[in-house]
Amino acid sequence: MALSTYTKVELLKKLKNQKIMFAVKSVILISMVVFAVFSTLEKGISFHTFLPLFFIPMGVYMFIELKKIEKELAQKKE
Repeated sequence: MALSTYTKVELLKKLKNQKIMFAVKSVILISMVVFAVFSTLEKGISFHTFLPLFFIPMGVYMFIELKKIEKELAQKKE
C-alpha cells in the first residue's frame, strides 16, 4: 500500500513502530557482527563469519523505508 493513502495518525504510528523495529534489528545486527568477529578469531572463517552479511540488506531496506515515512509525514504537515 502506498504511503500517500495513510492518514497522518497512521503515519505517526507506522513511524514509531518502524523506528523501534529498526533499533531492535540494528542491535541484533551489531551483536551478530561482534559474534562473527570473535568466532572468526577463535575458529577461523566459517558460516558465522558471513552470516551478518545476509542481514545487512534488511537493515538498509528498513532505514530507507523509515526515511520514506518521514518524508511522507513532512509532506502531510505542509
